[in-house]
Amino acid sequence: MNRSRLILGAAVTAAALALSGCSGSGSGAEGASGGEGDTLKLWHFESDTSAMGIAWDEAIRVFEEETGATVEFEERSFEQIRSTASQVLNSDEAPDLLEYNKSNATAGLLSSQGLLTNLDDAVAEYGWDDKLAPSLQTTAKYDERGIMGSGSWFGVPNYGEFVEVYYNQDMFTEAGLEVPTTLDEFEDVLQAFTDKGVTPMAESAAEYPLGQLWYQLALTQADRGWVEDYQLYKNPVDWQGEEVSFATETVKEWTDKGYISPNATGSTAEDAGTAFINGTNPIFFSGSWWHNRFTTEATGFEWGTFLFPEAELAPGSAGNMWAVPENAANKELAYEFIDITMRPEIQNLIGNNGGVPVAADPADITDEKSSELIANFNELTEKDGIAFYPDWPTPTFYDELNAGLQELMNGTIAPEEFQEQVGEQYQGGVDDIVG
Repeated sequence: MNRSRLILGAAVTAAALALSGCSGSGSGAEGASGGEGDTLKLWHFESDTSAMGIAWDEAIRVFEEETGATVEFEERSFEQIRSTASQVLNSDEAPDLLEYNKSNATAGLLSSQGLLTNLDDAVAEYGWDDKLAPSLQTTAKYDERGIMGSGSWFGVPNYGEFVEVYYNQDMFTEAGLEVPTTLDEFEDVLQAFTDKGVTPMAESAAEYPLGQLWYQLALTQADRGWVEDYQLYKNPVDWQGEEVSFATETVKEWTDKGYISPNATGSTAEDAGTAFINGTNPIFFSGSWWHNRFTTEATGFEWGTFLFPEAELAPGSAGNMWAVPENAANKELAYEFIDITMRPEIQNLIGNNGGVPVAADPADITDEKSSELIANFNELTEKDGIAFYPDWPTPTFYDELNAGLQELMNGTIAPEEFQEQVGEQYQGGVDDIVG
């Protein structure tokens, strides 16, 4: 889910899962390839009903059957892992394998501190790079400064995530509207609902959804070079340029026209998602991580998805990664487990349970809505359209961007002032990273 979107410095609404692990430490020497008495100590934060949780439970079963080793699994919440990783991984309590968040401020930081294992040799041995599109590899590689996009492999993602438009098909049909294919048509749809007294967009400015919409609007005017400047610091970003200006002015215009409620300044991502589930708003622009929830909870109407019109790029990334701590006792077992999660049968479990696999055969995805989700993701990856998330460049930019957008919606700052303010905050954070 860019769980980055859900803490995101990707957003702070990631659900805390109860700690339900077993005690004891792993056994077996590094380099062991499995066998009676060996133990793989595994941490991840997926619930047992999520697509990844279901798939990884099966991977554990297959791993234990094939290797003869035992998996000692501890379910740690996303926030528990994020907030304690640097301390735990620098001790003899480190697991052999854990799910960890990607981006410069998380996996990049730990890699630069020497806390994660360089996986270059394992990637070459198992061929994981052949299963991951170039844009999905970006968040798995970090240089000596911990900046993503180049250098060595420090993680392996086995699912993806991206942001798309969810829409209430019943409300569209009742209003005589069709799925828009251009930005002008999309605005016509927004206006049509507004004319009927319906606020079209479920939105949150207190958390990640509005920031991702703002970024998507910028991406409609951007190319891959701009994304690399923004995310990878290749060149300075022009915060008064056409990309940022179009996004900022459009958000302000859509608020003034009633396409977005001004009350969104105090709304959380959960508020916005629930409003879509309840049929209050017909459109919700958010991540693939909502897909399985809508499948089970948005049962009062038919709904569908489409990629943002006239955009070659969209917010998204590879999912959170398997990372192997430098202090892991059983690295070879960790590599074997990672490889099992990349197998077609495990990838298909992710795909048929509302997740976005990175290496599944589309023909093996039997669920109709899941097929649509995966087709949208594949369309993006095939055209190198994954553009990461707006808050990723610095550890503090998530809160700074949200605060600025709230001010923009409230009218306390003008678009140019917003751009100057967040541009200075962005650059200050980047300067702290690159020196």
